[in-house]
Amino acid sequence: MNNVTQSTENNPLATAPLGPLMVQLAVPTVFAQIVNLLYNMVDRIYVGRIPETGTYALAGLGVSFPIILLISAFASLVGMGGAPQAGIAMGKKDNQRAEEILGNSVLFIILLSFCLCGIFFAVKEPILMMFGASETTLPFANQYLGIYLLGTVSVQVALGLNQFISCQGFAKTSMMTVLIGAVSNIILDPIFIYGFRMGVSGAALATIISQSISAVWVLLFLMGKKSLIRIRPKYLRLDPKILLPVLALGISPFIMQSTECLVQLTFNTGMQKYGNDYYVGAMTILFSVTQMLFLPIQGLAQGATPIISYNFGAGNAGRVRRTFKLMFIASVAFSFCATSIILLFPRPFISLFSGDPEIIRIGSYGIRIYAFGFLIFGAQCACQQTFLALGQAKISMFLALLRKVILLIPLALILPAIGNLGVNGLFIAEPISDVLAVLTTVTMFALNVKKILAPIESH
Repeated sequence: MNNVTQSTENNPLATAPLGPLMVQLAVPTVFAQIVNLLYNMVDRIYVGRIPETGTYALAGLGVSFPIILLISAFASLVGMGGAPQAGIAMGKKDNQRAEEILGNSVLFIILLSFCLCGIFFAVKEPILMMFGASETTLPFANQYLGIYLLGTVSVQVALGLNQFISCQGFAKTSMMTVLIGAVSNIILDPIFIYGFRMGVSGAALATIISQSISAVWVLLFLMGKKSLIRIRPKYLRLDPKILLPVLALGISPFIMQSTECLVQLTFNTGMQKYGNDYYVGAMTILFSVTQMLFLPIQGLAQGATPIISYNFGAGNAGRVRRTFKLMFIASVAFSFCATSIILLFPRPFISLFSGDPEIIRIGSYGIRIYAFGFLIFGAQCACQQTFLALGQAKISMFLALLRKVILLIPLALILPAIGNLGVNGLFIAEPISDVLAVLTTVTMFALNVKKILAPIESH
């Protein structure tokens, strides 16, 4: 028996006690998501406190952020589409297939990065204006995005290929990818922004340097001896039979993230139309605070994903069910408790990003409406991530479209015009769509999970 087969048979994803294993995988993943949150927030915290221009610079970052989310979404298209497929292949003791998936994903994500960089450079200013930039905030948005785009390859590699580390059960190594980049960014931001007096440009430069360090870390691990599946030159090709199933499964997380770009576009332009630059700045903060809720929940779910994918591939339905149950309970408990704290005490969270009294007033009022649906959002994340881990591309895609494209964006366009609701209509749209999406997702999971597991249930 070869070493690869032995390593898969002894894989703790299949044999370790489930409770401790969940903690072992989820804690580093949640920590990584919290650090990743700091990674995303630290630019906004420093930029929002630049003397004299901080308020407008923060709004400029808010306008450019949807484009950054869209770039990140393409990393999820490949990473979150390929990693579960690789995990299922490993569960079937087919490490060669897993390495073919990895090789195809590596080449595709690099080629895609160069395409994205060129496209967004060509349409940078028009798209920023379309996304809600004013004459005051456009220079800041333009400066930040122009530098950030130079690091597109690093962003794609660090975010996308890190999923292939997680799917092998190396949660701590995956966490280090995020930690290395975040710590670098936190250190470099004040140096470039204030020390070198580069302002918004310094924030962008610090970010792409940090992402480049993370990307090198990911590549070194996936080419090293510790990785169960490795990047091998002979698999660096584009094989439609391998790549198309990866993209089909990855379309769900891609839609989830790319539609966040459309959501922010809709809200930024709506806040500019019914409010002003202060409302755009406050909305930027609300997006950041709700990320504080979403990313740890996503971390819990991603910590469970390797266990579900591996055991589904190995035919162990009971272990799949028990993993989902633990993940569901933990996700719902966290979303309810964390959201309750923010709803009860919003000012400290808003003040973290800005000292402007008007922005604090708008943000503290708005978040109590906007974030209400996050009380039960853990249920949505747990069910949707499990569909993804089980390779259910069609259901995952529908649920990804449901919350934002089918519900939230139309509501955000319609409600402000009803009864002069204005900005209140924008705030109300989010909790309505969240509650409807959660109810639909949980119902679909209950109706479909037995059928999905039926082929392996007898085992």
